[in-house]
Amino acid sequence: MVTAKLENQHKKHLACKMGCDLCCMDYSIFPVEFYSIREALLKRDIPKDLPFLNDKSSCVFLKEHICTVYDERPVICRTHGLPLLYMNNDNEWELSACELNFTEFDLDEFTNKNTFPQDIYNSRLFLINREFIKAFREKNFGEFDLIPVRQLLEEIE
Repeated sequence: MVTAKLENQHKKHLACKMGCDLCCMDYSIFPVEFYSIREALLKRDIPKDLPFLNDKSSCVFLKEHICTVYDERPVICRTHGLPLLYMNNDNEWELSACELNFTEFDLDEFTNKNTFPQDIYNSRLFLINREFIKAFREKNFGEFDLIPVRQLLEEIE
């Protein structure tokens, strides 16, 4: 897996450790990920005492700064902390990396071999989602519909 390879390659620069939740926000994800995560969560016990957060920007699956759905987390969460390469709105390549990571790393050292090609994987996920929603019978979704991760709480109760 690309993320595991990059985590290993950059491990001395990654400040990401259990308890760091700077990037743990209430993201919205494609239905294919949402329902895949839902199915996995229905097969195991999820803590029922997850705190209800008034802060709507935080992830509802954080408990004491630890992700309670770490093994099932969405792709966006799996790539946090890694150097992400993507095309910005000006059609220029842009690099995104956590402000806590790569503090002693020269930006010129980032190449297509040591960054996560976010656009490529987002495009693949989009295409997989397109096929998923064509066959999904539980609800109707459009190609660009996203579902907030927090809605999983309602689905697994």
